[in-house]
Amino acid sequence: MKYRKFGNSGIDVSAVGLGTWPLGNDFFGEASESDGIKTIQHALDIGVNLIDTSPAYGQAYEAETIVGKALKGRRDKAVISTKFGVHRVLGVGDYKIPGEYVRCLAPAVASSELENSLKRLGTDYIDIYFIHWPDLNNGNDGALDLLAKWKKEGKIRAGAVSNFSTDQIKNAVERAGISGIQPSASLLDRSNFDNGVIPFARDAGLGIMTYGSLGGGILAGAFKEPPKITDKELRVFFYDFFGEKKWPKCVKVIDTLREVADARGASVAEVSINWVLAQPGVTTALIGTTKPANIEKNAKAADWELTSDELKKINDAYAANLA
Repeated sequence: MKYRKFGNSGIDVSAVGLGTWPLGNDFFGEASESDGIKTIQHALDIGVNLIDTSPAYGQAYEAETIVGKALKGRRDKAVISTKFGVHRVLGVGDYKIPGEYVRCLAPAVASSELENSLKRLGTDYIDIYFIHWPDLNNGNDGALDLLAKWKKEGKIRAGAVSNFSTDQIKNAVERAGISGIQPSASLLDRSNFDNGVIPFARDAGLGIMTYGSLGGGILAGAFKEPPKITDKELRVFFYDFFGEKKWPKCVKVIDTLREVADARGASVAEVSINWVLAQPGVTTALIGTTKPANIEKNAKAADWELTSDELKKINDAYAANLA
């Protein structure tokens, strides 16, 4: 496993990190606590030290709770990144969708979130603490001031932001001295390259921890058709790759990924992760899974690099079908 510095934090993170949104057991299909614990512990065993989570992953903080249980007695082996500012509201309707993801960075609320996350995670500090989303109602400054305060107090080692625009990131650097960002990014989702977010963060020396690196699983090449919506399978609402218009175009790109993978003796997921890690400035790519075997396969992506010819072939396929 390769390790890289996360911005100016002094924290070494594995090039492939484990994302735990699927452990919320209400968005990416069925997930058991026991499988989640085994996956996290196996990740640590094979050198994946970055474990990313959030109170918003699961209707009752399931992902954070599982991370805390998995790291009991092994806290020193992990770099924990978690978040604050997004709250779950139980939904209604045919699938009991967990309603709204309400964004709130009111300082009083944020302070209680930190303390609750520390308890669920079974630790007295968080390595990388993210503002999950900007708050259009309360603004971001109060939360940024808290990040700076918590770092001084030793409750967090580094502050960071997720889903921020370039202007918001610049303000976060100036106001709170953040160390990094967490944007969505994959071969199929280039929005944060095109809008300048990732280039800006790179030039500012920030750590860049991408999420959605496998596009909700589509870039692992495992889906023969879009997943059917159920009360625990809702990824189609977050990723438009599974929609009627984009699906056939994405399949053509994945066919090219499979050609590269077969020639390499690698998996489609490895190639997709490699593409993300090859982008200038990217520090680490988060991969969400609930199975030990999958995190082991995905971690192999850090052991090799795509050639310039392979990258061109992949980018040409994207340009021909989705650009």
